[in-house]
Amino acid sequence: MTFCLGMKTEDGLLAIADTRITSGNEASTAKKISVHQHQGFAMFALTSGLRSIRDKAITYFDERLQQDETDLDKMYKAANAFASEIRRVRTEDQQWLVEGGLSFDLHLILGGQLKNDDTHHLFLIYPEGNWIEVGVATPYVIIGETRYGKPLLDRVWRHDRPLSQALRDGLLAFDATRTSATDVDPPVDVVLYTRGSFALHELRLSTEDLDPVSNFWSTEIAAAASRATAMVEPLYRRLQIAPTNGGEAPAHGAATAG
Repeated sequence: MTFCLGMKTEDGLLAIADTRITSGNEASTAKKISVHQHQGFAMFALTSGLRSIRDKAITYFDERLQQDETDLDKMYKAANAFASEIRRVRTEDQQWLVEGGLSFDLHLILGGQLKNDDTHHLFLIYPEGNWIEVGVATPYVIIGETRYGKPLLDRVWRHDRPLSQALRDGLLAFDATRTSATDVDPPVDVVLYTRGSFALHELRLSTEDLDPVSNFWSTEIAAAASRATAMVEPLYRRLQIAPTNGGEAPAHGAATAG
């Protein structure tokens, strides 16, 4: 499984991806973020799904970027271009994947800013090639293992928060995922983009880098649960004396369903 997270703020973008690759009983480490940076544009792509499809689509997209005739001057055009390369790979490989008992599975997060964009953008591209833009109302997107990090981000993450808080909340979402999902693990790759800079900053964080955050968060969650006891105890006392049958005692002689 994969944990890939893209976060959008007024000031820029943050991307976080684990590096664990699982094949049968074997686990290895591989990069799941690709960085595309040239004069006049800066983009990153995060992927989940079959590695072979991912590598082929990234190769085709890189080749497209290097062509002199490319007209990719806005991020929505880049999203369309990446989508067309995904469809190209789908046309070439889907039949053989199906015959091998596999499905065409590639989800992609694309973020960045191109020369004619007024601001930065973040997109989620589906295996079929259609896409949606990540907006202000829900300013993040996760692909891969989504269940464990989403509740935290829904509670604390907002579009008007600083990029430093994006890193904080993103790493906490990753920690929630790695705690419950055995196939998501460090090291973690992080990419930062500041609005209007056309420059990406990339860092790999090891288990040793992340352990202080994880240990702190585990302690704080346990302490918060303990503090909630005073609010829950009255409810528990009510439960101890609550009648059965939806609050009403059964009539005399009446049978109750098991």
